[in-house]
Order: sequence, then C-alpha cells, then structure tokens
Amino acid sequence: MQPSSDQPDVMTDTTHTHAEHKPRPLIDLAVSIVLPSLILMKLSGEERLGADGALLVALAFPLGWGLWELAKYRKFNWIALLGLISVLLTGGIGLLQLDTQWLAVKEAAVPGIIGIAVLASTRTRYPLIRTLLYNPKVLNVDKIHEQLEHNGQVEHFETRLLRATYLLSGTFFFSSFMNYVLAKWIVNSPAGSEAFNAELGRMTLLSYPMIAIPSMLMMMAIFYYLWRTIHGLTGLRLEDIMAGAQEQSRSK
Repeated sequence: MQPSSDQPDVMTDTTHTHAEHKPRPLIDLAVSIVLPSLILMKLSGEERLGADGALLVALAFPLGWGLWELAKYRKFNWIALLGLISVLLTGGIGLLQLDTQWLAVKEAAVPGIIGIAVLASTRTRYPLIRTLLYNPKVLNVDKIHEQLEHNGQVEHFETRLLRATYLLSGTFFFSSFMNYVLAKWIVNSPAGSEAFNAELGRMTLLSYPMIAIPSMLMMMAIFYYLWRTIHGLTGLRLEDIMAGAQEQSRSK
C-alpha cells in the first residue's frame, strides 16, 4: 500500500489555517460594543444582575474575545494589548467606585498613547505606518520599492511617508480628544451605580458613530493619499500595488 501523497498538503493547510486571521468586523462590533452596551443598559437593575454583576458580564465579552484571539493566533499585537488594558481599567473604575473623571482620562489615554507612539516611531528605522498601512499584507511593498528605486524617487517617497505618519497620529489624537469629551458629556453618575452602567453603555454605543467611523474615514483618506503618492512616483496602478493582486491574476 503506497502512502498517500495528499497527507503533507493536508498538514500544511491545517498549519496555515491555524495561523491565518480573517477579519470579522461585524462579529467584532457585536461582541465588543453592542452586547456589552445592551447588558449595561438593560441588566444593571437590582432585580437583574445588579450594577457590579452587569459590569463584570459586559466587560467579560470584549476581554474574553481579545484574549481568545491572542491565544488562537499566537501573534503579539500591542494594540490589542492596549485594548485589553483599557477594558480592565474601565472595570476597575466601576468596581472600585472611583471618580468618573478617571474614566474620561482613561478613555483619552489609550488612543493618545498610540498617537504618541506613532509620532515617536518617526525617530526610529521602522515608523508605525509601515505596520498599520504600508506593509506586505496590504501592499506589494517589494514591487513598489523596486519601481521607486528605478525612478530615483525613494527619498521623495520617504518624505511623503513621514507626512502620512503625522496624519496618522492626528487621527489618534482626534479619537483621544473626542473620547474625553464624550465621557465627560455622558457619564456623570457615581461609579458602581446602575445609572453609571447605563451611561457607560450609552457612551460605548455612541462612540462608534461619533468617533470610530470618523477615524475610519480619516484612515481611508490617509490610505488614498498614500496610494496617490505611490501612483504618482511609480506609475503603478492600484491593482499592481495591492498585496495578493498578482497571485489572483495568475490563478485566473
């Protein structure tokens, strides 16, 4: 009996599947924002879970989801780590019944720290924009760099990339400012109370249309600026620079 030639391929596919992370924005939104918000607003009464119980259950969703993704894909993500710290701090403020001023400070601190990190990275060899936007998973970096060298535009491109980095940090500072304003505007009840949980849930829901969507649009504008820069300096089309586009065209 001859050994099956398909077995190594199956094992390889299994390994790739385990390491592969497919974005699931609707699930992320439901688990991290919608469900916790509904729990805080609807189940915080004493006749149900109580203020502390509802807070713990609500925080368990984004915390558990973040830990599960980190464990499943075994890839360190410092932005995800900041998100987990943010969740733990929110829970601590509510359970320890600290002044709500600390909630506003915490809401502003997380995106503010990321914005500072993006700015600080411009002083290193690896600006964070290369991790977030200009990376091999998004763009065909090797092909772009080859064409930039051919056209003698590498230095010009680096200048434009630095400008995009400043714009990127600006989106995080915008988020930091808006988080602080939203927290001060909505959350006014004492921490640990039913009203505090309801306000926290409302703030979480409103943060998506008021902060997340505008920040996403800013990110898209920065990506468009980056694409126009690459197109202008290399002459490459969008389908030429997107990661995976070449493999897809070959498979057709």
